[in-house]
Amino acid sequence: MPLVYPGALQDGPAQPVSRRRRQARKIKPQYTDGKLVRVALALNQPEGELIQGMLLEAGVPSLLRRASAADVPEFMAGGRWDVLVSESGAQTAREALQPDQQRQI
Repeated sequence: MPLVYPGALQDGPAQPVSRRRRQARKIKPQYTDGKLVRVALALNQPEGELIQGMLLEAGVPSLLRRASAADVPEFMAGGRWDVLVSESGAQTAREALQPDQQRQI
């Protein structure tokens, strides 16, 4: 089995790694099992994407879904959003989203 990507063996400029591939490399497989559970509620879509980024840095994949009681049309970024993760990654996700008690601001 080769230890490097076959495209890397060719002479010439290396192809850039896509954003999705970089994200997929951060995901830890042990956090992908089980049904989806809500770990956070975002007040708008950009806040939800920020939370997703924090979870990705902890290796936990997540899904952003409009909250069931959202009063904003689907095409708008406003309104509440649920941040969902698999059951196996829920505890790690909650720990990653907790403020650091050690740090003094």
